Amino acid sequence: MNGGQRGRRIVFWRHGQTAWNLEGRFQGSTDVPLTETGFAQARRAARLLAALRPDAVISSDLQRTADTAAALAAVTGLEVTHDAGLRETYAGVWQGLTNAEIQQRYGEEYRLWRLGEPVRRGGGELNTEVADRAVPVILDAVKSLPTSGTVVVVSHGGTIRMAIGRLLGLDPYHWEALAGLSNCCWSVLGEGARGWRLQEHNAGSLPEPVMGDDT
Repeated sequence: MNGGQRGRRIVFWRHGQTAWNLEGRFQGSTDVPLTETGFAQARRAARLLAALRPDAVISSDLQRTADTAAALAAVTGLEVTHDAGLRETYAGVWQGLTNAEIQQRYGEEYRLWRLGEPVRRGGGELNTEVADRAVPVILDAVKSLPTSGTVVVVSHGGTIRMAIGRLLGLDPYHWEALAGLSNCCWSVLGEGARGWRLQEHNAGSLPEPVMGDDT
């Protein structure tokens, strides 16, 4: 990357609100649709993200992400590519349960997970396995971008955290240092001379250029 030339950019965009979000239920790979508020969130955010002039949009194939991505497609004219590799973590018997129910029924498993141990929540996927399937999908899309191009990745909170952690080269134990994304908010990774850099996290407005000495 030449000096002064912006590298490629990945915008991770979480889906809009669902009924299970409101109820505090673990969704995982369950195909839960958006609420009316979720659709409105997607339309609002899409108008902002369109100003970034994305070159490509890829999305999880679950309904809540596909419908969120469709809002961006509607204002940009871009075709959305759907891929199951971008789905949320499969969490087996945890799916559909509230946080309190999980702690009550699977207390030791929950405790170990909160401590950062590699736990198959509900008998499902490890965090590293989610990154193993999601990151190659994202990097394949990046390879197709023009110089200084932007891809929007429409996915889920957990999958986005794990993909960002992997792309930043963080140890899996430290992926939890990345706070979760609110519905229809986004994070931005920019390509730098030494790899990917986190430029925005859990943003709900357009990224502003960095003005100062640490560019």
